[in-house]
Amino acid sequence: MKPSRKESGYIYIWMLFAVMLAGAMLSATGLVWQTEIKREKEQELLFIGDQFRQAIESYYSASQTAVDGGSRYPETLEKLLKDERFPGIKRHLRKIYVDPLTNSRDWGLVKLEDGEIIGVYSLSTGTPIKRAHFPVEYAEFENTASYQDWKFVLTAAGSAGGQDTQLTDQPENRNIQDSATLSPEPTNAPSDPLSRN
Repeated sequence: MKPSRKESGYIYIWMLFAVMLAGAMLSATGLVWQTEIKREKEQELLFIGDQFRQAIESYYSASQTAVDGGSRYPETLEKLLKDERFPGIKRHLRKIYVDPLTNSRDWGLVKLEDGEIIGVYSLSTGTPIKRAHFPVEYAEFENTASYQDWKFVLTAAGSAGGQDTQLTDQPENRNIQDSATLSPEPTNAPSDPLSRN
């Protein structure tokens, strides 16, 4: 038996409602998924930024025993890959990491007035989701307006995250290639105390 026009109208309305409901659910799921991906990238940035900071700290500490004295801090990020102040190969960082937010090896550099690098930061202008519960050394990241405010810095005193009156922020606009002798980047950042929310 063929449905009446009135019944057909009800079926059509219910179909439209079902399609709208499915669209709203997909949209909400997509938003949750995008938020989760962004949180994961923030955790990866915290891990990578801390790796740079530790490498700069290692370079600074090694300057006390360097054969030629050398500079206290690296002039380029490549100096962290191969410290030529020593007779043998000394590495403070195994590779120049990709910024998870920009998918680029270009990093903003925090420099002293003499050009020595004491920190890095992402060039992403996005607004962080993570607003609190940072490790103590990165407490100033709380409630920042942009990822560019997440500066992974070693101060002249050798402590993380502090500010120095003789700093200059400069974006690193060169595309830095990994050394062929270095290990490939792991697919997932290892668990780290920086990953707590």
